[in-house]
Amino acid sequence: MPDTAGTNRSPWAVFLIFLRLGLTSFGGPVAHLGYFHDEFVTRRQWLSERSYADLVALCQFLPGPASSQVGIAVGLSRSGYAGALAAWAGFTLPSAIALILFALGMASYGDAMPPGVLHGLKVVAVAVVAQAVWGMARKLCPDASRVTIMALAACLVLLVPSAWAQVGVIIIAAIIGLLFFKPQQGSEHDPLPILIKRRTGLLWLALFFALLIGLPLLSAVSSSQALSMVDAFYRAGSLVFGGGHVVLPLLQAEVVPVGWVGNESFLAGYGAAQAVPGPLFTFAAFLGASMSSTPSGWLGGLICLLAIFAPSFLLVVGALPFWEHIRRNVRTQAALLGVNAAVVGLLLAALYQPVWTSAIHAPQDFGLALVALVALMFWKLPPWLLVIGSGVAGWLLSVVL
Repeated sequence: MPDTAGTNRSPWAVFLIFLRLGLTSFGGPVAHLGYFHDEFVTRRQWLSERSYADLVALCQFLPGPASSQVGIAVGLSRSGYAGALAAWAGFTLPSAIALILFALGMASYGDAMPPGVLHGLKVVAVAVVAQAVWGMARKLCPDASRVTIMALAACLVLLVPSAWAQVGVIIIAAIIGLLFFKPQQGSEHDPLPILIKRRTGLLWLALFFALLIGLPLLSAVSSSQALSMVDAFYRAGSLVFGGGHVVLPLLQAEVVPVGWVGNESFLAGYGAAQAVPGPLFTFAAFLGASMSSTPSGWLGGLICLLAIFAPSFLLVVGALPFWEHIRRNVRTQAALLGVNAAVVGLLLAALYQPVWTSAIHAPQDFGLALVALVALMFWKLPPWLLVIGSGVAGWLLSVVL
């Protein structure tokens, strides 16, 4: 049943919903956005199609993990600051705990998941992302001009695969929308249920920049490794656009040369991060738990996890008050028509690379993805059930074929 009334607004209810997503959302950030779309737009109707697309567009502009930032914003809209924290904790802790345990017992956990199961999880991500692209395209690209923007955006980011290219495509689409689209006053706006004053938003943004500038200075004059870890991981979460895999080279440059984590351990943890659900930024928890000196273990994992996600909290709650204000303007709405079409194009490009290319290698892979897509779109099976079924099917196919 859609949950459009005032029920289930407690932080605990938000936590339980995101905990289920955190346990079943395999496939990376693009697939996560597909799971969120199915859960909060299609099923629960907490957000309209347009509001969800606007949130995705905002988080594409911000550095950090876009899917986690969308989740924080959804929790914030549902239950305030406590809801934002609950959404982040539910979505993040399952993979963070799994990776800390892997760091503490790498020999025991290294072969816990057969390759066929992991491949099945990658295949189901194809169906999840395809469903999200189809649903968003139907609503946000209803005419030839916006379909054209969608297609060109997909082609451009595939030809120039970088985070800055994605930001550039969104900016170009906003300019096109501003110049050529003429929405009527009030016709294209669905208000976001987020009550944060702009003065409060400014305080959060000021804290973000104060930490970004102040932590390196404090780390330079201090001998505390804990402070150095906070500085390194906070900067990683603050300065990386595109999230996910984009942050890995920066983290490697931060922790391997100084001897905090060996390169072999780094690569082993990266492999394990592919096998767990939830955001890839939880790889920071593995690195913190694997530190060669204190703090390490559970404390080190928690410190690095909080440090890398802290910028996402500060940026989301700082930017949303201004985003909600400017998106009411007719000119902003015109720009958003172009931006939303481009966001669908970005998802379409990601459906091909890396989701399709990393999962579909043989006819049986295509067949499994097709069955999963039909199950999602027509049989209306829940995503978590498909995750389990695809994992089992991937294991069976690896045994039989």
